[in-house]
Amino acid sequence: MKSLDRFDTAILKILQKDNLTPQRDIGEKIGLSAAAVQRRIKRMRESGIIKADVSVIDINKIHHCITLIVEIFMESEKIELLDYAKSVFTSTPEVQQCYFVTGTSNFILIILVPSMKDYEVLTRKIFYSNKNINHFRTMVNMDILKSNLELPNEILEQLE
Repeated sequence: MKSLDRFDTAILKILQKDNLTPQRDIGEKIGLSAAAVQRRIKRMRESGIIKADVSVIDINKIHHCITLIVEIFMESEKIELLDYAKSVFTSTPEVQQCYFVTGTSNFILIILVPSMKDYEVLTRKIFYSNKNINHFRTMVNMDILKSNLELPNEILEQLE
């Protein structure tokens, strides 16, 4: 794992809040030139530390969607069967997040669909068609109280 210095973590803290912050402004805040900030950002992108520059969309402002939290319980934990499930889940656009977890379930999925009818179609496609899925449990989200993409400062600072 690539370690970061205090300048890198300071840059990341700023970019996590607004990745359109001008490099000149970042440099002024942390005590580096804009060129030095640019080099550091480029290095972190090339090394994969910065995975993507995205715009976070508030889906409720533009379209009504249903967010579902789904627990998946597999029949077998053979690696090739788990890998197959991982590939299906991660390649399905409706699956917003996919977690391979410990405990009684094997996966937790966060799914976004326009309607319950669309969810039924999706379940047939990715759950019922997979003979290794023993069962799944679906929870319907009633309200998103917090959704965060930022790493806590404490985690960033541990990388220094």
